[in-house]
Amino acid sequence: MRRPELGIPRRPRPPDGQSPGGGRGGARRQGGRGVSARSGSRSFPAGGLAGGIEICITFPTEYVKTQLQLDERSHPPRYRGIGDCVRQTVRNHGVLGLYRGLSSLLYGSIPKAAVRFGMFEFLSNHMRDAQGRLDSTRGLLCGLGAGVAEAVVVVCPMETIKVKFIHDQTSPSPKYRGFFHGVREIVREQGLKGTYQGLTATVLKQGSNQAIRFFVMTSLRNWYRGDNPDKPMNPLITGVFGAIAGAASVFGNTPLDVIKTRMQGLEAHKYRNTWDCGLQILRNEGPKAFYKGTVPRLGRVCLDVAIVFVIYDEVVKLLNKVWKTD
Repeated sequence: MRRPELGIPRRPRPPDGQSPGGGRGGARRQGGRGVSARSGSRSFPAGGLAGGIEICITFPTEYVKTQLQLDERSHPPRYRGIGDCVRQTVRNHGVLGLYRGLSSLLYGSIPKAAVRFGMFEFLSNHMRDAQGRLDSTRGLLCGLGAGVAEAVVVVCPMETIKVKFIHDQTSPSPKYRGFFHGVREIVREQGLKGTYQGLTATVLKQGSNQAIRFFVMTSLRNWYRGDNPDKPMNPLITGVFGAIAGAASVFGNTPLDVIKTRMQGLEAHKYRNTWDCGLQILRNEGPKAFYKGTVPRLGRVCLDVAIVFVIYDEVVKLLNKVWKTD
């Protein structure tokens, strides 16, 4: 015998087809089948896989960018530019020299992307309107929260180790024999605090980074979809939007990236704090120093963000087929 209905109205579910910036993970339609907000749990493995693949492709540009930023003008410049940096590295260490420090960044890229997309999905699932849409302002706030989370949990310690590794390789007698040996030496000499140098600069940099990227992605996705939130996104379109978002973040926060890199280098002891680091760079090297490494960073970040968003979308589509939550 069927139980009588109690007459309590059910809370309407937001429409499917949403994602970061209006088209990812939180509530999505795949093959006509609705997936609830619980699909946000897929953002962790999907983000981690996308981050790992991306860094293996783009690391050489990250290496060159970091080298140029560490090549301070207060000393005789070691490199005359991007091409010279690449030539010297290949001549002295071979092509694989452009991948020095990859292990430390790879170990961090997987959890970093997982935390970033996981936190973004968590926040966006709580900030969508009654129709399940995420507007640009809320996308910016969700991106800011995702950036701060990844900065504190993953980025600051891993970026500090990466910068120390790369900086160590430029010294006459490198002392780090590998990732775990380097981490052990850093912790032994400086304590856990040694892996959290430049935390303030990193939080500012990552927070603004992801706020800008997700704001741009949200705006572009909403513009592309118009009044149809279920309109499918072609991977090529996603990649183009991702590259635009990446470029916007580079021009928006490269000064913070320069300060962060200096605060995490082996000569970080020269600076009392983040503010002092910025003042010393301005005083000793001029305003242009805040945009050192912009060109290699622009190429890396545009490719980086495009790859991450495309791979993330495709991995989520795959998980939606094999990971049923309804």
